[in-house]
Amino acid sequence: MKQFVKRIEDFNCAHCGAVVRGNGYTNHCPKCLWSKHVDNNPGDRASQCGGMMEPVSIEQLGGKWIIIHKCVVCGKTIRQKASDDDDINAIIALSSDSDFIFGK
Repeated sequence: MKQFVKRIEDFNCAHCGAVVRGNGYTNHCPKCLWSKHVDNNPGDRASQCGGMMEPVSIEQLGGKWIIIHKCVVCGKTIRQKASDDDDINAIIALSSDSDFIFGK
């Protein structure tokens, strides 16, 4: 896997329309938790898919939230760390809608 490429990019969420201010590590909308399949490796913007990445489940590992996204076009799944800016109500809703996993 290639090294992470930090990119500071603002965007409008393609799912809910929220204006998102990037910080170089932003990879999903903090309001609805959806993402977009734009990377093959984190930050490279090399994916040709471009599909929406649905937040399908969530895990808690070492006290940190990990959001599992699945591309609605190609089916690729990725794990993303939740951000301190993420809407806690969206995280709670995702945990109650999915098979919530507590890690070690």
